[in-house]
Amino acid sequence: MVAKTSRRKRVSSYDKTGGNDDRIYIKPGEKRVIASINSPGIINHIWMTHMNDGFKVEENSLRKIILKMYWDDEKNPSVLAPLGDFFGMGHAMTRNFVSAPLQMSPEDGKSLNSWWPMPFQKNAKIEITNECNTTLILYFYIDYDEYDHLPENLLHFHAQWHRELPTKGVNPDSLRDHNAWCFEGDNTTGDENYVILEAEGKGHYCGCNVNIHNLNLSDKWDWPGEGDDMIFIDGEIWPPNIHGTGTEDYVNMAWCPTQEYNAPYHGLILGGRDNWKGKITYYRYHIQDPINFEKSIKVTIEHGHNNHRSDDWSTTAYWYQTEPHMAFKAMLPVEKRVPVLEESLMKSNQIITKEKEN
Repeated sequence: MVAKTSRRKRVSSYDKTGGNDDRIYIKPGEKRVIASINSPGIINHIWMTHMNDGFKVEENSLRKIILKMYWDDEKNPSVLAPLGDFFGMGHAMTRNFVSAPLQMSPEDGKSLNSWWPMPFQKNAKIEITNECNTTLILYFYIDYDEYDHLPENLLHFHAQWHRELPTKGVNPDSLRDHNAWCFEGDNTTGDENYVILEAEGKGHYCGCNVNIHNLNLSDKWDWPGEGDDMIFIDGEIWPPNIHGTGTEDYVNMAWCPTQEYNAPYHGLILGGRDNWKGKITYYRYHIQDPINFEKSIKVTIEHGHNNHRSDDWSTTAYWYQTEPHMAFKAMLPVEKRVPVLEESLMKSNQIITKEKEN
């Protein structure tokens, strides 16, 4: 094995006094830089876990804590996501699962791990913002290799969270039957698809996690899939060269799956309840098969065939690209990030019958 020329380094939350208070405390509303590295390097592992005041986890805290990462003196973050979503699962939930780049580990998935390589030429900054109602108690390791210099043509790591609540579908009562819901109508533009990623520059897309909360209260066939993935590269028009055949097909599964399954590059972390009710989480990571782009990329997927479905969709996309990158939209406020309560669906069906906009 060839000897490495780098030096192994770590930033962590260890107690600098030599005691055992190996954590940091971030007050409600406080923003804290937890790592500031001032040399060329590659972060190759991040571990985190958290609690709130009283060593209890505040409800929905994983959507209330914001993670940002900056490379090489940039003003706009290259990573912007709620903490839980960045580490592979949405819905402000944790669950034990294993993929190649991201893992949630025991106990009950509360140990968060990232193995994405994150190179930088001059410096790196990682920032946490606590938008919980209580103090955040955070433990972390940030492991990296320090170098004297790195090649100039390195691509920088990026991650971005997106949510659409609800996706703009049609009233299911306006459709004749199950066949109409799943198979009728033609999508020949992709214009109303859910957008997982839109980026400009040169790079490669490395995949995403997909979180769907089924908002349909019907007792009829209620599969929220049948959405084709459509990935538009360098300004392509419809049909793009990369055009898929269905939601579960994009995540490398089949036949409306409900069985939870973890593979290195694809999986179903949360399968939903009977008739696909409730919350579902998939992942698909293009690590062996990255999708290259020279100028731009737009990664989209239908929310139900022909975008018929109105559900709660959220995703985190991961990719590498040249800088500068397209500035991200501002993070949604807390009240628009937290999950929808099941009780609220029972009180009103407004959210699921919103008509498709013209």
